[in-house]
Amino acid sequence: MDTTGSGFDLAIIGSGSAAFAAAIAARTKGRNVVVIERGTPGGTCVNVGCIPSKALLAAAEARHGASAAGRFPGLEPAGLPVAFGDLIGGKDALVAQLRAEKYTDLAADYGWEIVHGGAAFTGSADAPALQVTLNDGGVRRIEAAHYLIATGSSPAIPPVDGLDEAGYLTSTTAMELTHLPESLIVVGGNAVGLEQAQLFARLGTKVTVVEALDRLGPFEEPEISAALEDAFTAEGITVHTGAALIAVRTDESAKAAVVRTRSGETTELRAEQLLIATGRRPNTAALGLEAVAVKTGERGEVLVDDRLRTTHPRIWAAGDVVGGPQFVYVAAAQGTLVADNALDDTGRTLDYTALPRVTFTSPALASVGLTDAQAAEQGLACQCRTLPLSYVPRALANRNTHGLVKLIAEQGTGRLLGAHVLAEGAGEITAAVYAISAGMTVEQLAHTWAPYLTMSEGLKLAAQTFTSDVATLSCCAG
Repeated sequence: MDTTGSGFDLAIIGSGSAAFAAAIAARTKGRNVVVIERGTPGGTCVNVGCIPSKALLAAAEARHGASAAGRFPGLEPAGLPVAFGDLIGGKDALVAQLRAEKYTDLAADYGWEIVHGGAAFTGSADAPALQVTLNDGGVRRIEAAHYLIATGSSPAIPPVDGLDEAGYLTSTTAMELTHLPESLIVVGGNAVGLEQAQLFARLGTKVTVVEALDRLGPFEEPEISAALEDAFTAEGITVHTGAALIAVRTDESAKAAVVRTRSGETTELRAEQLLIATGRRPNTAALGLEAVAVKTGERGEVLVDDRLRTTHPRIWAAGDVVGGPQFVYVAAAQGTLVADNALDDTGRTLDYTALPRVTFTSPALASVGLTDAQAAEQGLACQCRTLPLSYVPRALANRNTHGLVKLIAEQGTGRLLGAHVLAEGAGEITAAVYAISAGMTVEQLAHTWAPYLTMSEGLKLAAQTFTSDVATLSCCAG
């Protein structure tokens, strides 16, 4: 076996979306690429993140739709049994299919090698190289003109007394369970925790959410947090906010989570399973970064400039490992940017001003641009308008008005600064992304075309509230 490798233009550690985007871009340029992966190819999104969680959320939504059918006159609610093992098996089959189609088969089609093993930098800052401990027991040295660190992130586990002894789930292991738990405590009320909480609740698990900050979705607009908590409570999910997990105990029948509120009171919550969803940490351990003078930050993130170059001129980083927005589409865009900058010296940067984010709860939570508080922090005088979904005809037709639309506009100019939506289909927020990117005003948004009886019409109606009382308008008023 060849134990050395050189002549590569780009050597990539990791095989997720950032890695594959960079590899595809490099091969399109005719450059030689090698990818090193110690585990399963495909990274977080396809294996343990976006794809499996959304597949299970869709199944949970289908079951919930049957149980909530009574909101329509003439329909009776129905409770559907859950064959949990079959759900997990179906999810696994979908993941395997997409992993092959979008990752391993693509590598073969584009003509780059995936080396299966753990990589660490060796040599020196003047002559960096990778030493790969192969999964089959061998060792291989790889040298390249440029290197990309795209190792992603993993669930961050807080130091809580008794947690390791009691055992816990993460978003990864929760989707590998073989039976549906009767009860579940979810620690963390941000995107991952919210999705996992509603997923299990809609499949029939009794769910409690514990969030240390003052509200669910603590980085979203307060109105959206309040409406989302109302929606969760209406589905039987118990919510404790301003409550920090301080200890965990276990016995033969349950896990006991001890939480402390802001007032100093302690409460014991009991459930069959405990799921920790308190954020993610970059995967930088054992990469040997110190050997090549690549610096990391307080959370272990690789420090990069706005062109994604690390503190070493030939080493780059992209995706979750740099500690920025943790979205697969950001990782992919960053991977392509690294290929351009490293191999063609384009000096490109990315503009995150109109970067959207979506939490796939029901109703879904979607945001783009600034919040009210962020605008104030930047010294921008702004106006805000909030439109309840009871004014959106599509929501009325759906018999589901849980949610709202909130727009942030610059005072004086009317320029749209932010859009925040809690609604079914809120993830289709692209119109607001384009509006912010184009520098549109709320007046312009109020006069754009919007198909009647779509949820996206809510953006136009919310824009109209800056100058009109939408309660006095007829349906589809222009």
